Amino acid sequence: MNTDCSTQGTLFPGIAGRDAVARFDAGAVTSSAGVLLLERTDRRLGLLRRFASCFRDHRAARRVEHTVEQMVRQRVFGLCLGFEDITDHDHVGKDPLLVAACGKREGALATHPTLSRLERTELGATSATRYAKIEMQQGRVDDVLADVFAEAMGPDDPGLIVLDVDHSDVPLHGGQEGRFFHGYYGHYCYLPLYVFSGEHLLLARLQTADGDPARDVVAELRSIVARLRRRWPRAKILVRGDSGFCREELMAWCEAAGHFYVLGMARNARLEQHIADALDEAKSKHEKSGRAERVFRDFRWSTTKSWSCHRRVVAKAEHLRGGKSNPRFIVTNLSRRSWSSKRLYERLYCARGEAENRIKEKQLDLFGTRLSTQTMQGNRVRMAMSAMAYALTCALRRIGLAGTEMARAQANTIRLRLLRIGALVRITARKIWVSMSASWPWQELFETCATRLLAPG
Repeated sequence: MNTDCSTQGTLFPGIAGRDAVARFDAGAVTSSAGVLLLERTDRRLGLLRRFASCFRDHRAARRVEHTVEQMVRQRVFGLCLGFEDITDHDHVGKDPLLVAACGKREGALATHPTLSRLERTELGATSATRYAKIEMQQGRVDDVLADVFAEAMGPDDPGLIVLDVDHSDVPLHGGQEGRFFHGYYGHYCYLPLYVFSGEHLLLARLQTADGDPARDVVAELRSIVARLRRRWPRAKILVRGDSGFCREELMAWCEAAGHFYVLGMARNARLEQHIADALDEAKSKHEKSGRAERVFRDFRWSTTKSWSCHRRVVAKAEHLRGGKSNPRFIVTNLSRRSWSSKRLYERLYCARGEAENRIKEKQLDLFGTRLSTQTMQGNRVRMAMSAMAYALTCALRRIGLAGTEMARAQANTIRLRLLRIGALVRITARKIWVSMSASWPWQELFETCATRLLAPG
């Protein structure tokens, strides 16, 4: 192939019977025209303005070229658009539309040395600190997430608020601070704690992998409930989690505070012996039907040492195809009168799987596992950035995509169909002209989403 890489372009002969000439002469082009949707979603919520206020900026104002709010916007928009590393911004920071969406009228956005100051600032920084002087306050980040949830729910009392607690491993591949080996996961990792209510993220707390992963859950839930109570003083609270959170401290706190709980229980020989008749019944039904069969049992139970009292336990005695027994147990303080054992397990407890899907979306699609800075504080900042990217994507889905084919689309699908759109950009004194491809297959969806986001909030 003959190539001419001069201003005449590169020749690709014989494509569909013609020669193709490739040249870098399109002018200002963006690969992320959908950042307009992110900017408008953020303007509806005021999310990143509030997130920026969670940072204490000790820099001399007269020397600041990139404000904290601009850097936060750049970083969170970048995660939503698929740019997971701060080094990516050395290149995408010149994207004319991203520059405008972050509030700069001219020039380029911050490069990675400047962005890294958000992550490299240690707790207790002052104006006398050298270089890294932008400190994140974790408690204010929690306030922002709670406020966004409350605003999305509206002023009316929701009656019951379900808080799903869970944790997930974040593999570590370097010498990060707080690095411990976890026997269950089989690698060095962090174990962040998450709290969701439906699709809304209320907590993303970085934890080390040593010790009980549920060690701080009561303190965290107490803070979350206090924030929610300021908005809805009469709302009932239900805490839901797997067997990793079946702890006396959590159950006793819920009982004393008047909250409900539904928690998984790790099975053991004593529990299985207690439902031996139900396991036999499920096996007998399976042998007759050839299908998986379930039998439920409801009883009062206490451990030999750790529990302070007897509690309601629901057992699912299941026999699967292939002849395998599959018993499962949950403990709750909900009454039998309001929740039968079968409905409690299948309708209420199993619904916690949705929180697991949301954790996967945050960690995989929005790079919540990219915790590769050296310090715990730096990785806390990265966790918070990913949390805000999730909250922003969630709001775009809730406001702009409700009732459409993508009402439940995950972040990566939204990114591919609505955000990563190539376009020519022409900037004049009064307007920014964005010319997108006429063959883009999701034009109608984009326009629907934009119309809803532009409507008065």
